[in-house]
Parts: sequence; structure tokens; C-alpha cells
Amino acid sequence: MTPILYVSLALLLAAAAWSVALLATRGDGHSRLVPLGLLLLALGQLAPLLLHTGTGVAGLPALSLSIVTLLTVALWYRSVPRHRPDAITPPEVDVAFRRLEKAVENMQLGVTVSDLTGRIVYVNPADAAMHGYSVDDLIGQDVRIFAAQGAERPMTPQEIGHITTWQRETVNVRQDGTLFPVHLMSDVVRDAGGEPIGVVTTCEDITQRQMAERALRESQERHALAARGANDGLWDWNLATDEVYYSARWKAMLGYGEAEIGRGLDAWLDRVHPDDVDRLKADLTAHREDRSPRFENEHRIRLKEQTYRWVLARGIAERDPQGKPYRIAGSLTDISQHKALQEQLAREALHDTLTGLPNRAFLSDLLQRAMGRRKRQKDYVFAVLFVDLDRFKVVNDSLGHAAGDQMLIEVARRLGDCVRPGDLVARLGGDEFCILLDDIKDSSDSTRVAERIQAALETPIRVDGREVFTSASIGIAVTEGDPAGPELLLRNADTAMYRAKAHGKARFEMFDRGMHERAVALLQLETDLRQGLDQKQFRLVYHSVVALKTQQIAGFEALVRWEHPERGLVSPAEFLPLAEETGLIVPLGRWVLGQACRQMSQWVERFPNLPDLSVSVNFSAKQLRQRGLVDHVAEVLHEHGLEPGRLKLEIAESVLMDDPDVHAEVVRQLGDLGVQVQVDDFGTGSFSLTYLSRFQVGTLKIDRSFVTGLGDRRENSAVVQAIITLARDLGIRVVAEGVETTQQSDQLITLRCEDAQGYLYSQPVDAEEAAALLQQQSRRNGKR
Repeated sequence: MTPILYVSLALLLAAAAWSVALLATRGDGHSRLVPLGLLLLALGQLAPLLLHTGTGVAGLPALSLSIVTLLTVALWYRSVPRHRPDAITPPEVDVAFRRLEKAVENMQLGVTVSDLTGRIVYVNPADAAMHGYSVDDLIGQDVRIFAAQGAERPMTPQEIGHITTWQRETVNVRQDGTLFPVHLMSDVVRDAGGEPIGVVTTCEDITQRQMAERALRESQERHALAARGANDGLWDWNLATDEVYYSARWKAMLGYGEAEIGRGLDAWLDRVHPDDVDRLKADLTAHREDRSPRFENEHRIRLKEQTYRWVLARGIAERDPQGKPYRIAGSLTDISQHKALQEQLAREALHDTLTGLPNRAFLSDLLQRAMGRRKRQKDYVFAVLFVDLDRFKVVNDSLGHAAGDQMLIEVARRLGDCVRPGDLVARLGGDEFCILLDDIKDSSDSTRVAERIQAALETPIRVDGREVFTSASIGIAVTEGDPAGPELLLRNADTAMYRAKAHGKARFEMFDRGMHERAVALLQLETDLRQGLDQKQFRLVYHSVVALKTQQIAGFEALVRWEHPERGLVSPAEFLPLAEETGLIVPLGRWVLGQACRQMSQWVERFPNLPDLSVSVNFSAKQLRQRGLVDHVAEVLHEHGLEPGRLKLEIAESVLMDDPDVHAEVVRQLGDLGVQVQVDDFGTGSFSLTYLSRFQVGTLKIDRSFVTGLGDRRENSAVVQAIITLARDLGIRVVAEGVETTQQSDQLITLRCEDAQGYLYSQPVDAEEAAALLQQQSRRNGKR
């Protein structure tokens, strides 16, 4: 039996003892009948109650409710003799009554006793307080004082006689008129003859219980609604029974109906992909053993249609006070689209979006693996081919980027056809590709692939309905010893590729240590060049231009020289191409222009009797393309107060022909400014008569290669004579450069060439020596 049942039996036995004591102390026969009836009533109820432990009001067993009734009737009976003069209550009985009265009056449950007419004859403090009254306020009142308006009529004594116990939930009213829900249980009290003599009613305020029930019901409804409407499947694993509840959505995600999935954990685990199931079990175990704060696992699960879908399982365990889990509940989320997006992003991160080829990151990863294999297997050899398309920029600029993209896609396809299935073709960006040749015998395997690539690119590519031709410069780097890293190998192949371009393009070069040393030296030279500009390590020398008719200096060509603090004088042939490639030619050219104009301005002021002096400055392709060139030249002339006619800009024929339409406009603007433009190295390029008439040039400089052969080769004399005749007809002045012998000078005079320049007259000199030459000439002119 439960502890509450023991208490109930104790109270019942106490009531029985009290009845016996009362029988022993009361003398009249009638007075003995009532306690005897109470005792018989108690004993009559005891047998069935011992077999019944159902729950009654406020969670008390039904036996306890009967005890409450019994004690209340006893108290009620006790109050009867107090109004009779002949009633005598022995002290021991009075003590027993007080104990019983104390027990009922201290109960939290409301207790009311009414007679058959409904008049209240007893009420405990809990019931009175529950309704907002005092006990004295309620004695003698009709029990309907507790009933709300519209309550049913009270039962008649005859109706009561046919009822033993009844209970109901209703609404009572307090003294202040407020309503509250209650649970009522009534017992009919009978005398020894079985006739009803009153009603005992217990009253429980069930406001909190109803609120809790309503909250629970709402919570259950919300949970059920959420489970039905959620996109995730729900699962609940009872660890004690090893049963798993799977929601309808969980089953539907796998393509199953409500009755097609069992309640075991195997219904889940047996459908997990074999590659994922061990990890799923490990994560579940880790959470059960409290080694992880929550359970979370991504895995593939097999659908009813036998395909797999990526899902994310989450859950958390409920634990007892000792920390032992007894339940794990969670959700199952379909993450197939998320996984597909992840795979797409991963592919895009490792592949070129235009050609679909692997990109630099993918290539670097494979190179790293190949190098790891090289360290383990010394006989393992692989090679990298760096492929750069020749003249791709021409296609892009002339036909547009869309045409260039088509060309790159076709080149990527052809490169793939030139390698074995195990090799890799990657696009590094722009028109640069890289090929990883895996597990080759020696370097000859890589050169054969390079030859196949050159042959594959000889066939024209059709772009927008027209045929386009291209070629490639290829650099090859083969593993030697222990390679230092992927970037080093790529750099070596890139270095070899640039050597192939420098040697004429459409060819391949094999990397060697000398290339690397030259590349390092070139990088150091670039660094020194930048520092030289900042530290003003450059100076100008001046190479005189002589008027052949008078043999006097007509002007100078300003030439830049670099006095390196460690290497000494660095040849312009070494640093000027690097300056052009790196763009440093622009700031260097601005400095040269400013210095030359400043110096010429000083000479003009110093030697006023030399009115035809001019200075020429060389301009490169990058300088000619810089924005605001004409405005900058005008600013420099204005800053130094030099007349525009005293400045000549020398531009190589090949530079002008690189973009003749644009450059012709620049030359025109310079001519409008009053600055003359000289075409340098004339005769070595494709400067046709058409372009010569379009360009407003003031001077042609005959290349030294033609002047050197004067007198020795008849064809050179014919070319020089043709240039001079053409220039004279167009009103253009001619300068022959590279004159080193008197014979060359005399023949140029015979051909009526106006000016000449060369070591015959003077080597390039600094500003002071040039001023000394001008001083001598000025004195000679002064004596005339």
C-alpha cells in the first residue's frame, strides 16, 4: 500500500477508536446508537476501500476522501450534544474530537456539510476562505450561496436518498461576485438505519489545473501542428524501450507512407549510405555518452525509389538527475539543394567558368600531390608546360571579347586532345594555360607534347564566321631533385615561356638554371631601376646633330644614362626595355623631357647667335599612349620658357605603325602645338607612303643599317637616295644617323642629305662638354 493509504487507515482506526470510546461513555440507548452507527458505517466502508486505491479529489485516494467524510460527520455529530443540557463529553473523547477537528480544519481542500434541505451545518476554513467568507458567515446559509446564477435546482431528500456519491466540475461564485472553476465531490451521509441525514461536499479550486491543462493542450496542439506543417522530419528515440517515433514528414521525406516505416532504430540506420553509417553511429554514441553537447550529423539516406538524398540530422538528449540519457529527440532536414550548391561552388572555386578547365587552385593542389609522390618515389618524373597564346590581344581588340572567348574555348579543347587521359590541362587566366604531364619517362616526353600543341594550333579557328590563326609560346619545366613547391615549378615554366616569346614566339623553351639566374637579375634590375628614379641616379648626355652643308651643330639628341652606385654605367639597351615593360618608362620619360627642355632653354639664352638650335627626345610606345601627353608637353615648354619649334620628339617607325590611326592624331596635335615629330629608324618597318602623307612629321631619321653600307653596297645607296628624294618632295627634313666615316659623310652630301649624326662628328657628351662645343661654334660665327 502507498503511504497515503497507511495514513488513511490510521485515521479510520482513530475514528473507530473514538466511536468505541463514545459507546462506553454514553448511557442512554439512543445516544449509543449514533456512534455505533458511525462505527458500523466506517467498518462497512473499510472492506471495499481496502481493495480500491483510485485517485480522487486533488490526487487523494478514494479511501482518503471517505475518511474526510467520516471525520466531517463525526465533527458534525460532536456539535449536536453541545446544545443538549444532559450531554456529557468525557475528557478523552473531547481530546479525540479536537484532534479530528484539527485535521479537517487544516485541510487545503474545502469541506462543507449540509442537511437534507441544503442548509450548511459545517464548513471548514479552507472552503470559507476559498469563497471569500468567514466560517460564521456560512453556518446556516443555503449551499446555493456558492452556486453561480443559472445553476440547477437542488435535489430533493427523496432524490438524495437514491444517491451515494457524485462528482462534477462546475463554476462557483465568491462573495465579491467573481467566478472560478471547481471540482465538487459529494457523499450522502446515512444513519445506522441507512437513512440519509446529510451531505458532505469537498470543493477544489481547479483554476490552476485548468490553466495547466489548457497550456498543455495548446502546447500539444502546437506541437502536432508544427509536426504536420514542418518541412523537417521529427524523430524521438526512447532509450529505455529502444523504440523510435518517426513523424509522418520524416517518412514522407524518404517516400514512404505512415505504415511503411517501423519503430526501430534500424529503420533509419539500414537506409543510411554505407560510407556514412559508421560516422552517424559514432556521433550518436558520442552524444549519448555526453562527449558532445548535441548530436549533429550529415549523411546520405536511401529513398524508397533507391536513390540517395543528403540530410542533416540534429538531436539532443534528455537526462535524469544522474546524467543518464533516457530519450533523444531531434529533426531530419533535407539538405540536398544545399549540398548541390556547395558542390557547384566548390567546382566553380576550382574550375574556370569559361572553358570548364581546372584553375590555378586545382592545379596547385595536384602539383603538391605530385611533389609528395616525387619525394616518396625518386624515379617519378613529371613536367609542367606553361602555354601562352601569341597575338591573342589582337583578336580580342579587333573582334571583341566574345570572339576571344570562343577562341579560348576552342584552344582549351585542342590542348585537351594533345595530352593523355591522366594529364591535366588548366587555365590560369586570360590566354595562359598550364599542362601537368604526369609520370613521364624524361624531358623528351614533354617536348613531344609541346610539338603536338604547336601543330594543333596551326589549323585556323573559326570565330564569328571568319578564320583566325594563333600560335603559342611554351615554357617547359621538368622536376629535378626535390622540388621546392608548386609556385616555384610554375615560375620556372613561366620563365621559360617568356624566353620562348623573346626568341620569336610560336616556339617552346626548356627551363634551365641560367634562365632563373637571369630572371633573378632582371627582378633585381627592376628594383634598382625604381630606386634609381627615386634617388636621381640618371643623367643626360647629348649627341650632336650636324648640318652637312655648314658642318655646324644644328641640335642635340638627349640620351639618358644610368649611373648605378654599384654597377657603374648601365647600358640603355639593358634598362630601357625593362623600363618599357614595367611602365617605369613613363616617369623616366617625363624626367628626360623636363631636363632636356630646361637645358636647351639655358643654351638658347646663352648662345643667341645660334638661332636654329633644337633638342630631340625619344618617346616610347607607352609614353605615346599616356593620357594628357600633349598637355604635359605644353606645360613643360611653358615651365622652361622654350619655344615649341626647338623641341623634336623622336618616335620609332615601328611604334607609330603599332596603332597608326590613334598615333596619327597624337602627332597632329603635337604639330598644332608647334613641336616637330621625327620618325626614328625609318626604312626598317612598313611605313608606307600612304601613312607618311597622313602623319605630319617634320623629320625622317635614316636607320644606321643603311648608312653603314654606303659606298660598299650599291643597294644601300639606292635606298638612302630614295628616302632623301621622297622626303624632299614631301617637304620633310632628313637626318642620317650612324655616320662614322668621311666617305659616308661625303656621299650623304652628294645625295643632298641635310643633317647627319654619328661618331664622326662627336660622341654623346654631358651638358658641360656640349656647351663647350656650342661655345666654339658661337665664337666661329662671331668672327665671321
